[in-house]
Amino acid sequence: MTTASDLAPASTRRRPRSKTSGRKAVIIGLLTPPLLVYGAFMLYPLGRVVMLSFYEWDGLGTGSWAGLSNYVATFTDPRLAGSFLHALILIIFYAVFPLAIGLVLATLLTRSEVKGIGFFRTVVFLPQVIAMVVLAIAWRRIYAPDGLMNSALRAVGLDSLTRAWLGDFATALPAVGLIGTWVCTGLVTVLLMSGIAGIPRSYYEAAMLDGAGWWQRFWHITVPGVRAEILVSLTLTVIAALKTFDLVYVTTSGGPGTSTTVPSYEVYNQAFRLGSVGTASSLAVVLTLVIFAINLTINLLGEKDK
Repeated sequence: MTTASDLAPASTRRRPRSKTSGRKAVIIGLLTPPLLVYGAFMLYPLGRVVMLSFYEWDGLGTGSWAGLSNYVATFTDPRLAGSFLHALILIIFYAVFPLAIGLVLATLLTRSEVKGIGFFRTVVFLPQVIAMVVLAIAWRRIYAPDGLMNSALRAVGLDSLTRAWLGDFATALPAVGLIGTWVCTGLVTVLLMSGIAGIPRSYYEAAMLDGAGWWQRFWHITVPGVRAEILVSLTLTVIAALKTFDLVYVTTSGGPGTSTTVPSYEVYNQAFRLGSVGTASSLAVVLTLVIFAINLTINLLGEKDK
């Protein structure tokens, strides 16, 4: 049976095929360079780290096959296992606290008609534009025995609370975590402000006419309206908490003892101080998997609530 496509000229039938193949060639040509760069600078180093995690190597001589012993050490060594516990605690300071504070600040800064509101927004975001090393040095000085923190406590008659905040086993990790809270709050606030600004004012006006209070408007309108921004904020801050290195390195170097060691610091410590590249590599692989798993869970829960 003859169809319309069979009666069409051969050149007409071939043209869509040539256009499609040409488009594919262009797409492949455009994607090849970035994929090569990604493979060379991301996939290859990652694969190399995975391979080194199965070897015992000091970084200089010839390595020897170690099998899963490096991974066993990662989970059984109290110092290495403890570093993951410290990182999970830092998530509270880096992600949970900034999200709670950021929601309140973003609501106030977005909905309030206050002169100089742009200045306050800039001040809140300021920690994000300063290098973490600079911030760590400044806060180390604030936490010093003769620093601003203890001076303020003495000024109000709370001398009994003064201490070496970064040198005390009980306060060192929370002190480092509070720096993370201060740094991340600005980022979270700005992200949430962009989401709140997109919520129509008519929603709040209708809620007020129905007699809804501040908390009801906040919980039933603001929070659902910034769900996407909350997910982004949690993703970024959780990653920051789990891979923090420079802050710990400058403020405490993992001390006192091992009370502030975190996985990223231990990767550096094992590889460059102790000469155990295999253990450092296995630690890096486990850290990567933990970051991936936690952020995948956050995003899946966020998608499930939609």
